[in-house]
Amino acid sequence: MPVRARRYELVVFDLDGTLVDSFDFFVQAHNRLAPKHRLRPIAPHEAAAWRHCPPREIMALVGLARWRLPWVARDFVRLMRDTGGGLRLFPGTDQALRHLHAQGLRLAVVSSNSTDNCRRLLGPELCQRMACIDGGASLFGKRTRLQRVLRRLHVPPHQAIYVGDQLTDADAARAAGLAFGAVSWGYGAPSALARAHPQWWFNAVEELSWLAGSGIPRDAAMLRG
Repeated sequence: MPVRARRYELVVFDLDGTLVDSFDFFVQAHNRLAPKHRLRPIAPHEAAAWRHCPPREIMALVGLARWRLPWVARDFVRLMRDTGGGLRLFPGTDQALRHLHAQGLRLAVVSSNSTDNCRRLLGPELCQRMACIDGGASLFGKRTRLQRVLRRLHVPPHQAIYVGDQLTDADAARAAGLAFGAVSWGYGAPSALARAHPQWWFNAVEELSWLAGSGIPRDAAMLRG
């Protein structure tokens, strides 16, 4: 029997790896920037295995000190702006977002990508459905951006969820008092994200629409609480 499980007024999404299929671009951009920033390149056979590693471990493997992260992130954002014209939303993402919006949920994006890149990748129609798009967050600084979005939209933390694909997203959600929903198709592998004990699991893009609370099977694997 289906249950109604709508719990949230606001659904906040990460962008890269959650809404936008950009992992391959990330690996290519990293290797392009590696000589400039004296980083170790990512070999093709390593990319899939590194999805099981938390971001801090990946930074250590490539030789990226945390204090240098803003400069590398700036160049990554610039490369996406200049050469990322082929990037697309994961198939079905636009339909899921439209469904959530039509059901009365407020939608937002908090991303380490730039606001301009977020808007370009989402497109004008989906941007109109977003209550807030907050880009340019540090990889480890999304907590303050989430809190800023909550204040701007006057939503208490317990009525919001952050949907993302990395352990840093889970840490930011927990620190800001939001629930966390983990997607299985992003940068972080499900086995890595399991360490964060997400309240929600999404194994397919169309399952995002279940956040509206209609037609969720009682035994749905993605629903943890």
